[in-house]
Amino acid sequence: MLFALGEPVAFVALVVAFLLALVLRAVAIRFTARTLGLVDRRESLSPRPREDIDPFGAVAAGIGGMGWGKTISVDEVPRWRGRGRAAMVFLAGPLSCIVVAQLFFAGYALSTPENALGWIDPSMVLRGFPLPLVDQVLVSAGAALLTFGLLALIPIPPLDGFGVLWSAQRKPGPGMQWMRLWFEDKNIGVLILLIFCFFPLDFPVLLRILDVLGVLFLRLWG
Repeated sequence: MLFALGEPVAFVALVVAFLLALVLRAVAIRFTARTLGLVDRRESLSPRPREDIDPFGAVAAGIGGMGWGKTISVDEVPRWRGRGRAAMVFLAGPLSCIVVAQLFFAGYALSTPENALGWIDPSMVLRGFPLPLVDQVLVSAGAALLTFGLLALIPIPPLDGFGVLWSAQRKPGPGMQWMRLWFEDKNIGVLILLIFCFFPLDFPVLLRILDVLGVLFLRLWG
């Protein structure tokens, strides 16, 4: 997000949208787990900063353009009621952010005669793309929510996609156990993601990945 400091409105919109993404993810995960009967139905759905914010994810968002929320251990999501239900808990957060992002893009596409979504990339928005005030808010918020959701679906710890992959398997094999040990317990996954946020300095690898994952969603509204 620091790339967007040259566009103050875009910068503020990106920061607010990242915080909104953290809230959406947390509420969606807890709501899904409660609805599917995997946790006590009396458990609160409200966000809990200590449980929902990952300091490294926040740093990644500030430096590389987008970050992630606090890791949910696969041990915290019971599989005894079905692997599909467990996987849905991990999917709920990313998908909710992607869906809400489409609402922002739709609002922008329907309100402007000059639609830039047909040719801009997510990385351009995360770096502060110049647009009229309202358009800049809508596009920046949409891109931040979209990239948060898409990044979370990558199947490596500490991202939610690993929980989806783990839950989908009848019995996670040695490879998955190895990945969990090194990428989650020893924080290699966090290290790799942070490296992708910093290098190369002019256009970090993370932004390139988010372009590949997210460009189609922008073109749908272009």
